[in-house]
Amino acid sequence: MLNHLYGLMVQPRRQWQEIAGLSEKGLNRQIPYVIILALIPALCWYFGTTEIGWNIGSGGQVRTLTSNSALSLVAVFYVTMILAVIAVGYFIHWMAKTYGAKSHPMKGMVIAGFTATPIFVAGAAGLYPILWLDILLATLAVAYAVYLLYVGIPIVLNVNEERGFLFASAVVTVCLVMAVVVMVGTVLFWSFVAAPVFQH
Repeated sequence: MLNHLYGLMVQPRRQWQEIAGLSEKGLNRQIPYVIILALIPALCWYFGTTEIGWNIGSGGQVRTLTSNSALSLVAVFYVTMILAVIAVGYFIHWMAKTYGAKSHPMKGMVIAGFTATPIFVAGAAGLYPILWLDILLATLAVAYAVYLLYVGIPIVLNVNEERGFLFASAVVTVCLVMAVVVMVGTVLFWSFVAAPVFQH
C-alpha cells in the first residue's frame, strides 16, 4: 500500500502504469487503501479540534470542540470521504463505455481512491488547525489530485490522450457537483443534526 502512496506522490505516471497492470483480483486487494488512508484526516482533525483548537476572531481566544461533538463530526466526515470515493468510482465506471474504455466497478473505485491520495495526505494538516495553512494545503492537494486524474484515466482505462482528457474533465465536473452537495449537506447537518459544540 505504501509503495502506491509514495509512487503516486513522486512518480505518478509510472505508478499508474503499475496499477493498470493489476488483475481484477489485484484491484480488489486495493480496497483497504482508501479505508486506511481516509483515517489520516479523520484522526488528525479529531486531535486538532479537541486538543489544539482554533484561534477564532481577533481576540486570540483558542476554542476546542468537546470530545463527543468532535467524534460525531469526524465519524460523519470519514464516512462522507469513503462514500465520495465510491460515488466518483461508480461514475468513472459508468462513463467508461462512452469514452471507449473497458471497465468494471472496482477499477473505477481504485482510480477514484488513488486519485484522492494527496487530499487524504493533506488532511494531516488538521493536527494543527491554522485556517490559512489548511486552505493552502487543501488547494494544492486538490490541484495535484486533478493532475493525477488526468494522468491516470488514459493509462488505467487504456484510452488515447484526447479521450482521456475529455473523460477526466467529465469526472472533474462530477466531483465539483458532489463538492457542492457535500457543502450543502454539511450546513444542513450542522443546523439540524449535530452542530459543533465548543468547550468552555
